[in-house]
Amino acid sequence: MSTVKTFKVTLVKSLIGCKANHRLCARGLGLRRLGHSVDVADTPANRGMARKIAYLLKTEG
Repeated sequence: MSTVKTFKVTLVKSLIGCKANHRLCARGLGLRRLGHSVDVADTPANRGMARKIAYLLKTEG
């Protein structure tokens, strides 16, 4: 079992009409569609992407 910390992100708002670089952040986090959830590693890069598009996401953990 690995000891990598993770946090869960869920896309709760549509990417339609948002900035192109915000769409790329969502794809970088692995989010594909509305309601999709993924566990991502708790790294500064992933935290920064999640913070940038926080208005589109629900985060846990």
